[in-house]
Amino acid sequence: MDSSEMNEGEIHQIDSDDVIKEEDETENEEGEDLTEDAEALKAELAKIVVHPPSYEQSLMEEFDQAEFSPSYKDNLPKENLVLQYAENFRRQMVQLYRDRKPLFLNPVNECGVEKFVCTTIRPTLLEFKELYNWDGAAEFVADYLNIEPLKPEYELPKRLISPSTVLKRQKGNCFEYSTLLCSLLIGAGYDAYVISGYATKETCLADESRDICPLLKKKEEVQEEARKKEMKKYNVKPPRDLRSKFELKQEAKKEAEKQAEKEKQRKEEEERIAELEKPPPDPYFGLRIHAWVLVLSGKREVPENFFIEPFTGLSHPMDSSNYLGIESVWNNVNYWVNMQDCSEGVKGLSFDLGDSTVWEFMFPNNDKPLLKIPDAEDDLNDMDDDEKTATSGQTRENTQMTMDDEEHEVEKYLDMPPSWVDALKLSHRDFQMRCPHGKKTKVYKRAKLEKFAHYLMKDGLISRLSVYEDRELTDLMKVHEYYAHRSDKLTQKLTNHRTGQVCENFDPGRPRCLKEHQFKSSTPGPENERVMIFYHEARVDGLVKREETQTEMTEEYSNRDDFLFYKYVEFGKRAKKFGPQETSSANKGRPINKMIQKFHRNRNKPANEDIAEIIFHVAEDKIHISYHTEDVRIAASTREFLKPPNWDEKGAVLTFNPEMHQTFQVDPMLPMNKQVELYEMLMELLKAEEKCRNEVRDSQNEVRNILDDRTKEEAASELDISVYDTERNEKAKKHRRELERQQLEEKMRKQEMDIDYLAPFLAKIGNPEKLSKQQAFSLKEECLADLKQRLIDKANLIQARFEKESQELEKKQAWYQQNQVSMGKEDEEEYLTYCKEAIFRIHILDLRLTRHKEQAPHKYMQLEQKLRNDERLSEFF
Repeated sequence: MDSSEMNEGEIHQIDSDDVIKEEDETENEEGEDLTEDAEALKAELAKIVVHPPSYEQSLMEEFDQAEFSPSYKDNLPKENLVLQYAENFRRQMVQLYRDRKPLFLNPVNECGVEKFVCTTIRPTLLEFKELYNWDGAAEFVADYLNIEPLKPEYELPKRLISPSTVLKRQKGNCFEYSTLLCSLLIGAGYDAYVISGYATKETCLADESRDICPLLKKKEEVQEEARKKEMKKYNVKPPRDLRSKFELKQEAKKEAEKQAEKEKQRKEEEERIAELEKPPPDPYFGLRIHAWVLVLSGKREVPENFFIEPFTGLSHPMDSSNYLGIESVWNNVNYWVNMQDCSEGVKGLSFDLGDSTVWEFMFPNNDKPLLKIPDAEDDLNDMDDDEKTATSGQTRENTQMTMDDEEHEVEKYLDMPPSWVDALKLSHRDFQMRCPHGKKTKVYKRAKLEKFAHYLMKDGLISRLSVYEDRELTDLMKVHEYYAHRSDKLTQKLTNHRTGQVCENFDPGRPRCLKEHQFKSSTPGPENERVMIFYHEARVDGLVKREETQTEMTEEYSNRDDFLFYKYVEFGKRAKKFGPQETSSANKGRPINKMIQKFHRNRNKPANEDIAEIIFHVAEDKIHISYHTEDVRIAASTREFLKPPNWDEKGAVLTFNPEMHQTFQVDPMLPMNKQVELYEMLMELLKAEEKCRNEVRDSQNEVRNILDDRTKEEAASELDISVYDTERNEKAKKHRRELERQQLEEKMRKQEMDIDYLAPFLAKIGNPEKLSKQQAFSLKEECLADLKQRLIDKANLIQARFEKESQELEKKQAWYQQNQVSMGKEDEEEYLTYCKEAIFRIHILDLRLTRHKEQAPHKYMQLEQKLRNDERLSEFF
């Protein structure tokens, strides 16, 4: 027994003796009468009450060891050697740096067996393309697992669960998060490492309530360089500025002062808000242990180093204030200890792991390039010739000795054993669930993000971002909703609860090619304010955008053959009618006051004949035309027509006179149009107006149809399921069950097709349950006689066909002998072809007959043997 154990035993013995003596003294004193002073002392002592601290033993989750492979329960000899090596390294670090915190080297796994942290990393590349990039893998790990905070937060965990088990239980601490993420990143080709260090309270607890939601952060706008104006040779001089320069300077000065005052107030307000939102002081600041992931540049075209926070899946710069210090770094190859000062957090730290002055590595086979040490040749260049000659021999001897030592040292190097963790596996269904139980909620600064698994919600909702005005999340401002797999192709929906504005976005594939729909939730019906944007490439009419109000409608087009790009319609007020007429007028639509069409330039026409704009003044019975401006002109030609009084009467004869037409022609040298040409032009314009009016009515009907479709789609909320998703696709399940049923019926049908050869003969005698001897002999004879007759009939049939083919060939030969002299070359070739085919058929029939004659006796004997072995006849034969 050690001296410490003896001392401890003696201490326990002394304590127990003291307790026995105190109990004896208490028993002796109970019989004595206390004096007044003693009673007063007793009462005073009774006021002193102590409460022993409550101690709750933290029980670690237990696992069934039968579920794990042998590598989880035992260590290989090489693993034990690595553990000894790590323990020796730890002792040296403790001996040299007594003030340092302990290193995270060899925690126990889920089976209670010590494992080195580097061997816990299992590089794996899963089959899902979303996990090939670091952002997708980090987001998946952050969503797929639930957080288990370290307890206590200032001590390293005693146990590190393998990544495969973490995937199954879907929860873990920061070290298990980082190990799983590092395994996925290394498997995807990144230069990733797990970091053990210290972080802020918000980072350790994944408290993002003071951070802006990543979905709300504005993307950095790329500022386009201002295009320099091309200086032409001849420019018109601008007019002189006659304003007072002094007054301009004073105005600019006042404006600058106002801007400075506004900027100052804005900064003060931001500082005040930042001070109010500042987290309370943390008593464990700088002591909270945390683990995160480091990605170094180089591999996978990573331009610069960065951190990944495993709890959130977001990247952080190398000088992030969330991380306060680093103790060690490791991957699946080596283990490095940080020797740099972390008094300013991680700011200014060097992550050149090959620099042994700032990073102490555990295994000599460091895969990072070491600092370059000057060679002996570099030193010789600075020496004289005599010194070079004197030292050259010694250098060669030292080089040879060094090479021999290196050969021995290489043999002594201890490399990392393979990972003891089972292969990481993830089913497609679990990957689609993404979150534990399919749901996860994150709280940000004035925002709340809810995530849902695909196909979990009936309406296809996969994410909902709610933005609030206050930090208490009570005053809702707007809601972003993201959808997937919807049959109506809806992907996003933004609802502004302040203005009532709703914006819906759709993927390509809808019947009317709708891309975006903006409207007010208070007035969702037709003939109200709305904006519709379409996939114009997929539409026949090339419609890009449609804006509608209660009195106007504007449409924009692209890539049309008629060069139309703009259409504007102004509506009037409906006349108030009563009775059934009101319904009929509502179906016809709003009355039209004016319609405007604009066209792009058609280079195949002269500018004075190429229409740029047509204005149909429906209420005034006028049509105004503006033509395109010629390149050498500064004005455009125009025309104006007045409609005939009876233009809207069907079958009426329209009259035209010069007073119904006005024109402005830029080029006076061009000939004027004749009256007949103007009349034909007016007729074409009236047809164009009617066509434009019909298109407006079609647009109104299209809006109504789209709104009706949206109402039905929101009520149904059907989801599209891939035909390859056999678990969710009910149609595929029904189709598979139908195929199985058809296959079973086909099998049964084939069985039924094997007809009982005794069935027709048994039917003649009434299908008796038991046969007599006479009946059995009779059935046998009839069955054999029937087979014999069928074989003979088949032979006769083949013989008949043989004789028929032979007779036809003989007739053809006789015909050839008679007409041989008068036959042409084509007839002769046709005759030879027929003879070849006939001889081939005769030969085949001869072979069939011969084969049938050979097989017929054997078939007869086989049937006779089957009858003898049949259960119904075997007892009589």
